[in-house]
Amino acid sequence: MRPTIAADTLRRTLTQYLTTTFGLTEDGVRQGLEGFLSHPEQGIFRGPYLRIRTPFRPAEGDWRAGLDWAPADFTPYLHQATAFARLSTKGKAAEPTLITTGTGSGKTESFLIPVLDHCRRQKQRGRAGVKAILLYPMNALATDQTARINELLTDPALAGVTAGLYIGDVAAIEYPHVFTKRSEMRRTPPDILITNYKMLDLLLQPRSVRGFCSPA
Repeated sequence: MRPTIAADTLRRTLTQYLTTTFGLTEDGVRQGLEGFLSHPEQGIFRGPYLRIRTPFRPAEGDWRAGLDWAPADFTPYLHQATAFARLSTKGKAAEPTLITTGTGSGKTESFLIPVLDHCRRQKQRGRAGVKAILLYPMNALATDQTARINELLTDPALAGVTAGLYIGDVAAIEYPHVFTKRSEMRRTPPDILITNYKMLDLLLQPRSVRGFCSPA
């Protein structure tokens, strides 16, 4: 498929659809609408534009040195390995980290792998309670990330590490390795709490904290 031809075909198809949808009977008004839609500078269409994105750089050296755990078949990009080194708590404190990369670059894995590694290490030391809080602005994002976390928790090396989805809505899906019932999370606080700002605010109220847990 040639992009320029495809863009021209799409533009003409959409223009025809919009002019037919409005169904203007006066010739002057209809022509004015068609002229606006198809105007090369002031119309609704722009481009086509060509975007060239170079591949993400692969990690170099022993990127596993700062981690005790990582997926066996995972090969990170350079920006992910850099995030691992900053966020790792192996023998040091995690450093504040901001990850800004394009779509499909593995931003979630950049912080999630060090978080799971931290929870695994703390679990082996016998430390209970919430160790990490993942905040999302929308329940849809929290639910999407929960599915990814649940998949990672199937790794036998993470046996005993738990997560809990704590949102305002009742979770529509149940996960083998992620708590979704509040009674479960109150009885056995998960290592990773997946929630939103509103529910976190509710949890931080004195009565809720006594009934749930404090991050550790």
